[in-house]
Amino acid sequence: MTTVPDAAPPRGLTWRLTDRTPADVRLEADALPERPAAGALVGGSGRGVRVCVVDSGVDGTHPLVGPVAGAHVVRKDADGTIRVDPLKADDPGDVCGHGTSCAGIVRRVAPDCEIHSVRVLGERRSGSGDVLLEGLRWAIRQGFEVINLSLSTTRARFFEDLHTLADEAYFGRSVIVASAHNSRVESFPWRFSSVVSVGSHLEEDPDLHLYNPEPPVEFFGPGANVEVAWLGGGTVRSSGNSYATPFVAGLCARVLSERPRLTPFQLKHALYLSAANVHLGGVR
Repeated sequence: MTTVPDAAPPRGLTWRLTDRTPADVRLEADALPERPAAGALVGGSGRGVRVCVVDSGVDGTHPLVGPVAGAHVVRKDADGTIRVDPLKADDPGDVCGHGTSCAGIVRRVAPDCEIHSVRVLGERRSGSGDVLLEGLRWAIRQGFEVINLSLSTTRARFFEDLHTLADEAYFGRSVIVASAHNSRVESFPWRFSSVVSVGSHLEEDPDLHLYNPEPPVEFFGPGANVEVAWLGGGTVRSSGNSYATPFVAGLCARVLSERPRLTPFQLKHALYLSAANVHLGGVR
């Protein structure tokens, strides 16, 4: 959803890691807790964790995606009624490829997770804020452990409703992993502290994630020239925060598969401690 923003954000806030390396954002941890057990990120496979991709749909026949456990679509009737329906057999799984790309990244990172899909975008990656709200609300109230949201809106009128939903997810232990806008504009819900917000770095390591010491974006994932699943069973290379986000969503699924009782706050801390640029031994 691209619209002209009302105003540019304050200078000094970091959206993407484009002109620096991990060494430039090296941090010393503020305390000396034990790192998560190796299995919390390395050994976890996502088994037992449901990841819902709220996007353009997902092609469950793509070899890089594998089975989709559930697929729904948000429809808006002529009278303005909005509802969430199960996807019919003759409906396309994905209408533009974006959701399939995100699901393929989730599957690569957390191969044993259970992937679900809610379509809120159309053929040109376009959509309306009220449809996004309904799709996100539905996903939260289904109790999905992880919700991947590689999209945002700049429309200020949706701020309050999105903020309320983000808090509902946070307190209900549904982790929303939300992509920052690719441009330096204000958009939502990634801007809320109750979600896990993600931007992209330019490192070649496909398994590298970083903590951002200069919020509002909290974490960076691989998002430059990423090979992603696409319609028709093939792949394309693309760049953007959209592709860093499902990488972090997959990491969340891996952590939760080993430690299912973690709260979103604890999960953020595990991501922080396991980031490549965070080193133990800082100020107590």
